[in-house]
Amino acid sequence: MDSKTHDLIIVDNGNGDEPLSNHSNNPTFAAVLEKRLSRRDILRGSLSMAVVGMFGASLVGCNSSSSSDPAPAPSQTSLLGFSAIPVSDADDVRLPPDYSYQVLIPWGEPITGNFPPFDPLTNTGADQGNQVGSHHDGMHFFPIEGQDPYEGSSVDGLLVLNHEYVEPRYMHASAVGKSLSRDAFPVQADGTRVADEILKEMNGHGVTIVRVTKQSNGQWAVVADARNRRITALTPMELNGPVRGSDLVKTPYSSNGTRTRGTINNCAHGVTPWNTYLTCEENWAGYFVNRGEAPREHSRYGVSTRAARYGWDLADNGADEYVRFDVTAKGASAVEDYRNEPNAFGWVVEIDPFDPDSIPVKRTALGRFAHEGVVFARVEEGKPVVCYSGDDATNEYIYKFVSAQPYFKATAGGHLLDSGTLYVARFNADGTGEWLPLVFGAGPLIPIPANQGDPVNPGQIGFESQADVLVNTRLAADAVGATKMDRPEWGAVDPKTGLVYFTLTNNTTRKEDQVDAANPRPNSRWGHIIRWEENGGDSAATTFKWDIFILAGPKDDSQFDGKALTDDQFFNSPDGLWFDKDSRLWIQTDISESVMNTGDFTQFGNNQMLACDPVNKDLRRFLTGPVGQEITGVITTPDQKTMFMNVQHPGATTSPDDFAAGNLKGTWPHNARYGRSATVVITKDDGGVIGT
Repeated sequence: MDSKTHDLIIVDNGNGDEPLSNHSNNPTFAAVLEKRLSRRDILRGSLSMAVVGMFGASLVGCNSSSSSDPAPAPSQTSLLGFSAIPVSDADDVRLPPDYSYQVLIPWGEPITGNFPPFDPLTNTGADQGNQVGSHHDGMHFFPIEGQDPYEGSSVDGLLVLNHEYVEPRYMHASAVGKSLSRDAFPVQADGTRVADEILKEMNGHGVTIVRVTKQSNGQWAVVADARNRRITALTPMELNGPVRGSDLVKTPYSSNGTRTRGTINNCAHGVTPWNTYLTCEENWAGYFVNRGEAPREHSRYGVSTRAARYGWDLADNGADEYVRFDVTAKGASAVEDYRNEPNAFGWVVEIDPFDPDSIPVKRTALGRFAHEGVVFARVEEGKPVVCYSGDDATNEYIYKFVSAQPYFKATAGGHLLDSGTLYVARFNADGTGEWLPLVFGAGPLIPIPANQGDPVNPGQIGFESQADVLVNTRLAADAVGATKMDRPEWGAVDPKTGLVYFTLTNNTTRKEDQVDAANPRPNSRWGHIIRWEENGGDSAATTFKWDIFILAGPKDDSQFDGKALTDDQFFNSPDGLWFDKDSRLWIQTDISESVMNTGDFTQFGNNQMLACDPVNKDLRRFLTGPVGQEITGVITTPDQKTMFMNVQHPGATTSPDDFAAGNLKGTWPHNARYGRSATVVITKDDGGVIGT
């Protein structure tokens, strides 16, 4: 270790959440909701009464007759057969009776190379590049045959998972005994960082692809395989779609604007109908710092003007792969500095898990923002591919992409995501909605003559090309008048009805003067789940009908099917969302570490996962996680008898002083010095389908 590390400075650049950067005058979803409630004359002082009167049974999933597919009728038998469990603040995973779990691929488990054994204090940056990454998130199990993402083997496959971010204090020997928060990192006395510590953090990000098989004893294990690999913040990647070659993405690394290095802050994911994996770049902006004049490509996305989240630009060796995180304009052009480096992030990245030599591709036609994930509508031969994505930040938007070319299974591939129309949602007060196209030359998305502006609308935003529209997706959405949402996160499409569900995790910017009987939540902390039906059941339609599915929160401030949530149901901050093939909706929560098990949040305990039968209106708590973590990522094997779920950042609620004293709050899975993010393998003791 460099001798300079004996004199350390502690740096903490925040928790990685994106600062509020949407200052447009577009209506908030709260305002739309208030108008809709007012129109229904239900301002009666009761949230439950209001929601029942407003939402009723207006969508296909609630027996509307407007669908192309008959709506499932309620039955006498719920899809859920397990006993709900209570909330918990224990440092363990809790499941219903007759269910068991196994810990699989925790952070640092070796999967490739020379298989370096895990030791958080001695592993090098190169070691981490051969080990499972940190902070597990979105995930999919690909059956080993490699033919279909949802059909095939249920005992052998490639598990592909995201790694959202890292916790430096758990990664470096130089952090031991120091007062460090979850995002803080040690800096040398001369203001630099040890380059190998940065390499370790970069290699902790990205994606893990690992073959796993079910053993004869019923346990799952990692298998050595040529397809096992890590994709990190350093992996070379292609830029495809309308932004490829644009002046907005030219850098010293790629002077022609066709390539970039790495993917970061990989949150949720997507799975294409042609059997590839999509990883999504979420809160990436804080990884960069611009200490000069910020272009709109930086400011509208929250690029820091003070310091980068992890200080990767401070590497003591001054190597180019680290310098690029300082995006201050210093040279005469963009190819002389890294002012455009942030423009190469905020995309959806396609990865072929079955080809270890394939180069990941950033699909720019899907837009640039804080992608939480990508969820596909049901595909049909001869029709466009349709997918949805939420921009996970306060008062941001929900988007839809419709491919220009039709889908045919025999020829389908990533090229379908390189051309098409990106839309943004506007939710109307009458329960209808519109998909507004983000197309250069349409509506307000036009150039403005230099030094003139629009005399009718001086605040109009100008664009020069479709590449400009996509690099500045948020500004384009501002310009067309999209609806600001309460932090849109994961989406899910019901495989039987085609209804689309999205979680809206929370929004603490709502003010007291916006409160009335129909909109009773100032400083909204609990979140809700919205759903919609595309017009005529056509996923490519430009209009839709929307409704609220669940208003989350404590028992006295929540609603599902006209009633407050019960002891078996109540939750807050919905985040992860996934439908299994039987149309059970799995809901995961993300209570922030800053409030978990404190104040009003104490009643909710640790983060949890619930299962819901939307037709029979049954909701039950299925799982609670250990201390200080987020429950995220969920998928089953094709036979639905094995479920994979991720526990992210256990122990993150440990305070800086407690970390310095070695008094850790949460050490799950209890087999190492620190808590370790890991995948949980869940089975039913009788070998049955999960959830029944």
